[in-house]
Amino acid sequence: MNDNDYFLRPGIDYSMNNYENSDHALTKIICEQMETVYDPEFPIVDIFTLGLIYSILVDEDDECIDIVMTYTTPSCPEGELIQQMIVNAINDKLPTFKINIQITFDPQRSLDMIKDQDLRRMFE
Repeated sequence: MNDNDYFLRPGIDYSMNNYENSDHALTKIICEQMETVYDPEFPIVDIFTLGLIYSILVDEDDECIDIVMTYTTPSCPEGELIQQMIVNAINDKLPTFKINIQITFDPQRSLDMIKDQDLRRMFE
């Protein structure tokens, strides 16, 4: 969270959507748990479907999860709450894992990042 804002490690692939075709069981659990987290100011769609999650990396040996994400707006007033909800949701299934969340606005979020086509059309 805030004290871990710069956890990015050299030589690690933090590429966008690195989790999409993962068959890693823990990554699937993490994605499912993030589908239970909603932006309090936009409570009809979860943060995962909104495309706010850019990257997920799991280090099973160190029991560490690195998440790179964004907010719906750079001035999101509920940013810290959303981060805490992510930690709580993941720790519900993986209680021994440390979760590092890095917030970025590069690339800037766009409607193309929304995972549901019907929802994306609604915003066009």
